[in-house]
Amino acid sequence: MNGTVAWFAEHWFATALIAAYAAMLVMHARSGLRGTRGTADYFIGGRRFGGLAIGVSFYATFASTNSYLGHAGQGYEYGAPWLSMAVLLVLFGWLSWRFVAPRLRRFVADWGSVTVPDFLAVRFASDRVRRAAAAIIVFSSLLYLIAIFKGVGHIFQAFLGIPYEAAVALNLVIVMAYTSVGGFLSVVRTDVLQGVLMVIGSLLLFAFVTHAAGGVGVIGQVTELEGAEHLFDLDAGIPFPVLIGIALAGSFKLLIDPRQVTRYYGLRDEQSLRTGMWVAVAGILIVQFSLFPIGLYARFLVEGITDTDVLIPMLVNDATVFPRLVGDFLVVAMLGAAMSSIDSVLLVAASVTSRDVLPPTSEAREVRRTRIGVVAFALVAALVALRPPGGIIDITIFSGSLYAVCFLPTVLLGLHWRRGNESAALAAFAVGIAVLLGWLALGLKAVLHEVFPALAASMAVYAIISARGKLVDDPRVQRYFAQEAAPSVTGS
Repeated sequence: MNGTVAWFAEHWFATALIAAYAAMLVMHARSGLRGTRGTADYFIGGRRFGGLAIGVSFYATFASTNSYLGHAGQGYEYGAPWLSMAVLLVLFGWLSWRFVAPRLRRFVADWGSVTVPDFLAVRFASDRVRRAAAAIIVFSSLLYLIAIFKGVGHIFQAFLGIPYEAAVALNLVIVMAYTSVGGFLSVVRTDVLQGVLMVIGSLLLFAFVTHAAGGVGVIGQVTELEGAEHLFDLDAGIPFPVLIGIALAGSFKLLIDPRQVTRYYGLRDEQSLRTGMWVAVAGILIVQFSLFPIGLYARFLVEGITDTDVLIPMLVNDATVFPRLVGDFLVVAMLGAAMSSIDSVLLVAASVTSRDVLPPTSEAREVRRTRIGVVAFALVAALVALRPPGGIIDITIFSGSLYAVCFLPTVLLGLHWRRGNESAALAAFAVGIAVLLGWLALGLKAVLHEVFPALAASMAVYAIISARGKLVDDPRVQRYFAQEAAPSVTGS
């Protein structure tokens, strides 16, 4: 305890930033509470946000400790080929805003949907699809929360000098409080602040690490270091096809991950889409291309790293790499990065449970039990994170693979192809998950990443059953596909 007090006294700048940050969280929680009048307000902000806020929230939600700790650290082990994931993240971020956002926003606004299972239940005229989708989202959300709590634990443990368990508990209390009180309104407004901190923080990380390593140009000399001779080979750390599978599993989430696509639910109108798209894509590009190369430059600064999740905390805590004021700022930036994902995932998991798993109830009661759900999910994830089942990247990539095989057919094809029914959606879920788990159980991951065969199987079974089955006879679905194609984000 005395060590923590001494840290705050020594790091006065970080203390001041944390105090200001906490004050902003309280303010946003209060404004979210005042602005919440019903389910739509609490779940999706009453569909009244513009493109700037949603665009920042989109990239801030995606770029969390998995980027700051996981991806930056993995570059140390996997070398230059790891940058291919940064390329795919930017590409899929654009694809999501171009091909998912316009139709989904109009779809859910017309039908009053407030969750992804809510949308799927109408699209496939099936409560069974709703419940199955909800179960997948709840499970995957818990996995992701565990990974992020692990990352935050490492951050606080490294910087505050407190035990890992206390670090997890500290973050739990903070994020649980403002998310449960303010809902979507609080989350998005907080994401805007966190998104700005994240962009500045990622640029500072890149600038100071490259400077300490000897300048940007020394990247070409990495292969001259002992143990790093292979880092520019395609199969530097793992076979390149497996690495691409990992990259695709992480990138697919931008198309269909509920914590990402529910951002589109909150857009005010079609005109907000263009602004949101370029803000989101620019944010992803800056953050990812600043963080991904850091692991390579770190080869000049540290040796013998076995747990790459601790690489960035180690560097930021090194006074020869970062001046104290810069390091203090980065502590707060990484705290914001973690919270920007935790709050969104918590809200998605709790709202899906309340809306799509539990029996229907009044709006006031639904909001109350969603707030309880936020607290419950946070507690469970934090407890499991005390003894996490794997590394940050391993957990988040499996979560992304699960989302990809289940929701790429049902969400992406469901928006753009009028065919598709309950049987096709449920079969895609079942076959995709079975192949995913079977591939892992057989130990074939080292040959080909599990997302490829699992996604191929789920897409194929969805397409075959949809082509041969009946169309959904819900008049809302028929009317949607009968309309002229949705306007593009360019307004043309």
